[in-house]
Amino acid sequence: MYIRRIITLVLVLGLIVGGFITYNIYSAIFGPNTVFNNEKAFLVIATDASFSDVKEQIEPLLKDVDAFELVAKKKGYTSNVKAGRYAIDKGMSNSDIVNTLRVNNLPIRLTFNNQETLPRLAGRISSQIEADSTSLLKAFLDEDFIKEHGFSEETALGMYIPNSYEFFWDTSAEEFRDRMLKEYKKFWTQNRSDKAMQLGLTPSEVIALAAIVQKETAKVDERPRVAGVYLNRLKRGMPLQADPTVIHAIRLKYDNPDTVIKRVLYKDLEIDSKFNTYKYRGLPPGPISMPDVSSIAAVLNHEKHDYMYFVADVKRPGYHMFAKTLAQHNRNRDQYRRWINEQKIFR
Repeated sequence: MYIRRIITLVLVLGLIVGGFITYNIYSAIFGPNTVFNNEKAFLVIATDASFSDVKEQIEPLLKDVDAFELVAKKKGYTSNVKAGRYAIDKGMSNSDIVNTLRVNNLPIRLTFNNQETLPRLAGRISSQIEADSTSLLKAFLDEDFIKEHGFSEETALGMYIPNSYEFFWDTSAEEFRDRMLKEYKKFWTQNRSDKAMQLGLTPSEVIALAAIVQKETAKVDERPRVAGVYLNRLKRGMPLQADPTVIHAIRLKYDNPDTVIKRVLYKDLEIDSKFNTYKYRGLPPGPISMPDVSSIAAVLNHEKHDYMYFVADVKRPGYHMFAKTLAQHNRNRDQYRRWINEQKIFR
């Protein structure tokens, strides 16, 4: 009778201990193990990260980092860390966390607008994905890539169409560049290509002209009319005489893209640069900045008219006065000059 009680007690204790161990194991694997208050926390894991790096990053988010490590070992994650951006939900178990880090690399919404130069584009992109600006710029300017796809160092900026795109955070510089080439080809549909051909322009030339149009006017509704002026000039073999190209030439001369110039002077028109459309006829060798889609559309769907000149309209800030004859343009220009002198804008 006494022995039976002992056996019973041992069995009960065994069940209790076993249940306790089982409960702890279950809790370590499937119980909640997060400590943050928000609904989600995000973890960014670099391409060369080790499990120790991951553990260090995730520790502030967890109640029990040792339990997380145990589960990570059991699931083989410690030797198979994957780069990317991951979301950890509030109340997640170690099992769920490890599963997320193994397969749920989240895409990001990468956005860039009309950047002035390739270095600036590289800086903008590097703030959103893992690749740094140096590696991005190197990829952008890769001579073999540029030549293979029909670009030059001057036209390469035009390959990047401003928009929002979905990428993974751990995208490399070359992967980003190659994707942008695909997006460029996708953008140039048969319809757009046909319109460019009807204008006697290549896609790169359309982008070069669109960049000038965008610099001339911030008013989207006016861009088709401005584009029409420049296309009229091209048809007649007249120089474009676009002030933004002169400003670009000045910035190139002094290697300073941040030079602020509010007024182009007569001496500036003599700068010997292929981008100076007062000195050289036709389009510049490449875009003076990255035009957005509305400016490209303005060229492809330009307003058909007989205007040959335009100058800023002092009565409608941001807009311009258009003229068909040089005499009319000179009157408009004199009005603008008086106004700009009154504002004491001399450079």
